[in-house]
Amino acid sequence: MQENREQNADNSLRNLTAEQFMALGGNAVVYVKHVSGSDMGPILPGAEFDENSEFHIVVSADGQPLMVGDSEDAVSDWLADKNFGIVTLH
Repeated sequence: MQENREQNADNSLRNLTAEQFMALGGNAVVYVKHVSGSDMGPILPGAEFDENSEFHIVVSADGQPLMVGDSEDAVSDWLADKNFGIVTLH
């Protein structure tokens, strides 16, 4: 039994190809998180954000940013006609 657990540890989701991830439904879940403007640079390189502002970002399960809003309402409006499973990070 211990040997089986060790084998499973080597086969984590981190090692899936993009195609394998999508086959598991990876495009069906998004994450919504609150981000300060000062933290937006690494998320969207090349874009300029006011460092003192706060944003709400929708990110696909594979980490790709899908939408940046200035309020929860903006994100809710954008998601209203989408068919995603949504996870909110606090």
